[in-house]
Order: sequence, then C-alpha cells, then structure tokens
Amino acid sequence: MKLMRHAIKISTLSILLSAAFGFSALHAAPVAADTSKDSKDSKDQKPSKQARQATQNYKRYSIEQFMATTSINGASFSKDEKQILFNSNESGIFNAYTIAVQGGKPVALTKSSTDSTYAISYFYTDNRILFTRDKGGDENNHVYVRELDGSEKDLTPGDKLKAEFAGWINDGSGFYLVSNERDPKYFDMYKYDAKTYARTLIYKSETGMNPDSISDDGKWIALGKTNTTSDSDIYLYNTVTRETKLITPHQGAAGHYIANFDPASKRLFYASNAGGEFTSIRTYDLTSGITKEHEKADWDITGTSFSQDGRFRISVVNQDGSTVIRVVEGAAEKPVALPKLPGGEMRGTTFSASGNLMAFYVNGDRSPNNLYVHDFKTKQTRQLTQSLNKEINPDDLVEAEVVRFTSFDGTVIPSIFYKPKGASANAKVPAIVYVHGGPGGQTRRGYSSQIQYLVNHGYAVLGINNRGSSGYGKSFNTADDRKHGREPLWDCVEAKTYLASLGYIDPARIGIMGGSYGGYMTLAALAFRPEAFKVGVDIFGVSNWLRTLESIPPYWEEQRKALYDEIGDPVKDKDFLIATSPLFHANEIRKPLMVVQGANDPRVLKAESDEIVDAVKKNKVPVEYVVFADEGHGFSKKKNQAESSEKILQFLDKYLMPVGGTTTK
Repeated sequence: MKLMRHAIKISTLSILLSAAFGFSALHAAPVAADTSKDSKDSKDQKPSKQARQATQNYKRYSIEQFMATTSINGASFSKDEKQILFNSNESGIFNAYTIAVQGGKPVALTKSSTDSTYAISYFYTDNRILFTRDKGGDENNHVYVRELDGSEKDLTPGDKLKAEFAGWINDGSGFYLVSNERDPKYFDMYKYDAKTYARTLIYKSETGMNPDSISDDGKWIALGKTNTTSDSDIYLYNTVTRETKLITPHQGAAGHYIANFDPASKRLFYASNAGGEFTSIRTYDLTSGITKEHEKADWDITGTSFSQDGRFRISVVNQDGSTVIRVVEGAAEKPVALPKLPGGEMRGTTFSASGNLMAFYVNGDRSPNNLYVHDFKTKQTRQLTQSLNKEINPDDLVEAEVVRFTSFDGTVIPSIFYKPKGASANAKVPAIVYVHGGPGGQTRRGYSSQIQYLVNHGYAVLGINNRGSSGYGKSFNTADDRKHGREPLWDCVEAKTYLASLGYIDPARIGIMGGSYGGYMTLAALAFRPEAFKVGVDIFGVSNWLRTLESIPPYWEEQRKALYDEIGDPVKDKDFLIATSPLFHANEIRKPLMVVQGANDPRVLKAESDEIVDAVKKNKVPVEYVVFADEGHGFSKKKNQAESSEKILQFLDKYLMPVGGTTTK
C-alpha cells in the first residue's frame, strides 16, 4: 500500500493544539531536532546586513489584495498521466480541482460553498476521485467518492464519526480507510472494493493502537501507540495469524513513527530518535526482525515514502526551519538530481504511476505554493499555477531570516524573523512575538499571508520557537514538559530584549500573538507577566487547562495519558493546572486583548474564549472578541481569514502603532 503522505506524525499534543489558521504555510512541523548544534555560539545572532537594508519605496496592500492570492496543496496524477488533482481555495473555500499536465486553467471537480473539501487521490483505474470534508470545521471528516458523472457518494455515512484515508492496494483494486464509527475512542481499518465499495473489516482496535500502514501483500499492518508526547512505539499485526508484536522495545523516552512498507513487503520503514537527538529513517526486516538505520541527516528526517511503481523513495528533512527534499532511485538508491528553481523550497513531491513525471510545489517567504511538473524523460520542468495575486509585487514583501537569541538561562532560542521595509534607527517600528501552536509545533520558513500582511503594514514579526518546539532536538522538544506558563513563556519575554537590541524596534511597543497553544501563551503572558507586552492577540487559545484536558475529543482517548503527562492530570494536578490557567488569573490582565474563535472548535471549546473575554472585561480593559460561526480550530474560508486579519491589524493599529497615524488602508 502506498500512503499518500510523506511526513510522519507529530506529537499528540501538537496535533491537539496546533492548527493552520488558513493564512500560513507550514507553521507546525513533524518531530524534533537538536539544540546542541544550534548552541555553538552563545552570542545572539542578529539579522544579516542584507536583511537590515531598508527599502523605502514599497507599496502597502489591502487585506482584499492579500486574500486574492490562491492557496493550493496536494497532488495526484490521473491514470493517463495527463491531469493532476489538487486542492485550491480559488472560490473562497477549498475544493478539489484538476489541471492539465501541459498547463491551462484549473477545473473545479467539487463545488462546495459551505464546507471545505480536500481531494485525496485519483482512482488508479479511472478518473473517479476520493475526497474528504467535515461540517463547519467540526473535524468529523467523512470520505467521499466523486463518480465519473460528477455525483458524490459518502463512503463513511453516519453521525459523529471520523474517517481517514489510509492508502491504496497497489493494483488499484481497492483502498483502505480507518474510522471510529464502531467506538468513538478507537480507529478500525477497513478494506474497500474500488468497484462496488463493499468493505471488509481487517483490523479492530481495542487496545489504543492505531492502524497506520499496510503492506502491499496485505499481510502486515503497522500500528502506532502513543505512550507520552515524547515516547511512542510501533507494533506489527499479522493479518494471517492475527498476532501482534512490539518491534520497538527501548529504554528511556524515544519517539517511533511509522513511515511505510517497502514495495516488496519485506521491510517497514519508520523514523526514530531512539539513542539520539535526531530522527533518522530505520528499517525493520519482516522476516528476520533485524532493525537497521537506513538514512540520517544533521537534522530530523521527518518521513519517507515510495513512488507508486517503487522506483523512487522520497525523504523530507526539517533543516533549521526549512524543508529539504531528497529523492533516490532504485535498489542502489542513487540520488536523483532535482530541478533547482528560484523563489523557495521544493515541497510535496508526487510521482506518476510510470515514474516519468513528478509533481511538486515551490514555496517561498514571498511566494505561496505554486504547482510544477517535471518530466524525467525530457528533463523539462513546467510551472502550472500562479498563486500570488498579480496586483502584489513580491519585491514589496520581505524574506524571512533564521535568527537566534540567548534566553534567561542560556538556552538558545531559534526563531524566524520578518523585518518590515523602511524600519531603521530613525524610524523604529512596533513588533509582534508570534507564538506557534503545539506546544510541540514549529514556526518555519514559508509563505504566510497573515504575517506578510502585518509586516507590509509596518510590524516586525518574530516567529519564536521557544523551548518545547519541534525541529531542534529531542531535549529541546521536551524542555517544556510540566513547565507551561513558566519557562517557555519566559523565552517569549526574553525575545523582547532581543528585539530591542536590533536598534530599529521600539521596545515600548511590542505585543504577543498566537493561535491555539500560541493563544494560550498570549493569555499566559498577559496574566503572568502583565508588564511584558503592550497588547495580546489570542486566536482560539486555551484559557482553562482543566476544561481542555477534560474535553479531549473521544478519538484521542487512547492518548489522554500522554496529554496528562505533558500538561498535567486534571484530577491529580488540579492545583497546578489552576495556577497555570490564565482564566483563574484574569484579574491580572491589564493590557488590551483581542480574542478570535471558531464556534465549532472541537479542541479548544468556544467556552474557553467566552469566559476569558468576560473575565477581562471586568478589569475595564479594552477587549475585542470575534467569533466565526462556520469555523473550527483554524479558519479555512477566505472571507473569515480576511475579516480576522483585517480586524487584528485594526486592533494593533489602535493599541500598538505609534502616535501619528495608523497603517490600515
């Protein structure tokens, strides 16, 4: 079976409290990397000379112009290799589109106007497609088929269930789905016939082990089990003998993440950080039981997968906040020369069935995803999309830079920094400390409409990767365990000192902002370090850990222990969780606060935002509250992205921008 993904799963808590706002590229990354190599020099690293050269002549753009940019992702070749299936929000909401390999105008295959729809794959045998959607962001995704006549069929009907695609049978005769319809706490695996859609239960989960990947011969199912947010195991289930075996016994905390079986069904490829800081790719021989390290890097290798014909293996490296793609060919794994294109990083590589064509994306700080196709026979590369609004000159946007500063205890904190054009010692600008979700997420290089919009209107943005972030080592990733609201927050406060040292940031005008866990950090900053930041913008953030931990969706039930280990047990650690929950300390919040929330959020319930807003209002503090009735944990509709971004800018202009005028236009 060929899984349609290249990256391994991130930590349980990162999944729980991370979300794409709909504005950004990859701001949550899989797995962790190392701090030892990040900490070679104790001196703070400041932006380079090139990054400091301010350009006075640039244009400011409205939120409508930014939202006219199209977000696209995903790729699947049609059987005849003449079309590529992908996702686009060109209509204002995500739908499935197809575009000719030779170029042309994309054609919408689904036309939902209410619920975001995401293509999964073309069928291997014809032009039917699989796709998924939920209702208003409630995350109860179903899997559908679009028939050749355009009609749609729900393959996973029912209420309050969640289903996911798990891969194809290699000859295209069927595919696999996982669903929690039998028991909301556990996911079972089903095999579907590609012609009749008749299904067979092939794995019933009752032990907290999640089916993830199945070998092409159908004999083996790889199961993942979360022990804590930094420790996990892989089991193998034999579909013939119905025996289950642990294949990752280990001492101490270590993460083991399923990647894929090889095309010959002889080895399971997986990633692990056992015995080190970085995740490397390892193999388990299904016959001998021998485990070997197969591929490593100086950073995390976050996943690996095979092309449909088994000819190519693709790996993804998380290199200091950037994505690096590796492709090797054949049994000898000869490195494949990949096309080099200006303007960003290669991402999301997908091969056609013949292996002659490769679809991929290029994403840069000043350029959103654009879809390309490379022909290995002709050596030609063709750009198929132009996603950035033509009214926006990319020269008016800014390149991000990886910077580092030393925190209060000597820990080096890597961050992604955006300097607005025109900023100088004689024209100091306000700044935002931008906190990612997670807590085990990561702010990374790549296009973000929201950040570029703020920077274009005069705000410096520091995307902080405080301790606890992934991408910088196992030790760094676990350095926030049971310390939330304290050391990770203090890193954010120390970021103020770094920003002030640049010479063109006004230290009196620094705010904090973030979504999900980043929203919690925003509220924690205002409640526990009320003197630190001038304003806060909380986007669906946790205000009450007791409620959040007690309201974990049922399909994360088997991971509850891991969450309790990371954050705290709502019964045993009640006092600690009260002490670290901003809601119970809202009387300390004295700075202007903005809160943005999706009404259907299943991870951070709307009550979290309702109650913190009511509590802070009692302090006679300016509070602005924006709720979207048709969104969940992340905003997928352009109109909501535009409204939230514009209102955030208006809020910042009012309470953070200097006397002498606002930037909003």
